Amino acid sequence: MYLIVGLGNPGRKYEGTKHNMGFDTIDELVVQFQIPSSGVDRKGMYGKGIIAGQKVLLMKPMTYMNLSGEAVRAFADFYKIDPERELLVIYDDISLPPGSIRIRKKGSAGGHNGMKSIIQHLGTDRFPRIRVGIGEKPANWDLADFVMAPFSKEDRVKVDEAIRDAAVSVELFLQDDLDSAMNRFNKKGDAEAKAAKRAAKAAARAERAALREKEKAEAAAAQKDSQSTEEAAAELEKGTEGNQ
Repeated sequence: MYLIVGLGNPGRKYEGTKHNMGFDTIDELVVQFQIPSSGVDRKGMYGKGIIAGQKVLLMKPMTYMNLSGEAVRAFADFYKIDPERELLVIYDDISLPPGSIRIRKKGSAGGHNGMKSIIQHLGTDRFPRIRVGIGEKPANWDLADFVMAPFSKEDRVKVDEAIRDAAVSVELFLQDDLDSAMNRFNKKGDAEAKAAKRAAKAAARAERAALREKEKAEAAAAQKDSQSTEEAAAELEKGTEGNQ
């Protein structure tokens, strides 16, 4: 049996937010493969079914993000899941642009609190994971506010495509072909990341050019105002001299 875990926060106010990419991917799998709900147990909402010919548990931790490891460990222990071969975790990543995913067979938490909790409770980071890109935090945003916010309409379209890509990757994982998913979607994500960087650089150049033009216009206006002031003063001085 395989355990597929999607990370997020329970509750209606968190639905559709950036931090719930794992939950959204589980929902996609539930719909695609008609996985019935088994309710909530061991701090997780879950369902049992068949995907790609394999018995699976689809699970959403109900612990809130920072304690995700409690539910994952409870399910892994009860169902005797081998993390290295039978566990797959799906979660959001601010280092990837919206619309891209990145698949790895192991690795650190990378600053993600849900993954930190899972690694701590399992005692290993040697398990596969799928990261779904949500984009970088703007400079003027608090990180918590950013990940708890919904997507723009444009980014939501991109993210929904990434969720479908993640669902395909889950199928390939269950077919013991995670390498194919990595070759297919990691390369796609790299191309999207490069395109996003090029677009960001172009936008930055355009912003700098607009700022320079604004500064030139302000300088020209200031010079014109100065000349007008000087001319007015000269006229006033002439008038004063004529009245003496």
